[in-house]
Amino acid sequence: MISEDQLHDDIGNNHIATNASTPLRTDAFELTEDQKIELIKKDVQNILHTLGMDLSDDSLKGTPNRVAKMFVKEIFGGLNPQKKPSSSTFENKYKYNEMLVEKNITVYSTCEHHLLPIVGRAHVAYISNGKVVGLSKMNRIVDYYAKRPQVQERLTIQIVHELQQVLNTEDVACIIDAKHLCVNSRGIRDIESSTVTAEFGGKFKEEAVRREFLEYIKLDTQF
Repeated sequence: MISEDQLHDDIGNNHIATNASTPLRTDAFELTEDQKIELIKKDVQNILHTLGMDLSDDSLKGTPNRVAKMFVKEIFGGLNPQKKPSSSTFENKYKYNEMLVEKNITVYSTCEHHLLPIVGRAHVAYISNGKVVGLSKMNRIVDYYAKRPQVQERLTIQIVHELQQVLNTEDVACIIDAKHLCVNSRGIRDIESSTVTAEFGGKFKEEAVRREFLEYIKLDTQF
């Protein structure tokens, strides 16, 4: 009989996502950032101590605090809804009705199964329904949802859903091509492979529109 730990390992190794929403507890924001940092700091100290590290060494003394601050304020900062980019849009006064593509948006995220980096590029597109959004806002939305424990499938969906709400249109698409260090640096240790995920909404489900998007980003992957 398979053990519970083995079952959880198998789920993590297969990158299964259970929900399109980030799995957060209802009390996720009852603690302040400073309180979270203090608690995580103690946990990191315990991990390093258990591994046999000498925390009195000058090089390691500040590590627990650095890691805790990094978790709360940086790489997992996207868990904080107060850091969500504002959703201001503008009227499409110049009547641009073709596809708008923002490609090669840098993605830095963290695999929620092994807490190792996901690094790659996101390509995002939309067709205006009367509203447009600043180009940098698309990058900020990608960054916000990337800065949390993630699986790439969920990240791709969350980016599309957010832009659909902001722009009031279903005509949004996102493709992410990224390397997972849980694959590249452990387990199979395949440093060449990358993972490609896509979410197509509205008109992007049509073959001609989808092909136009793929031509813009020069990605030959078949969907």
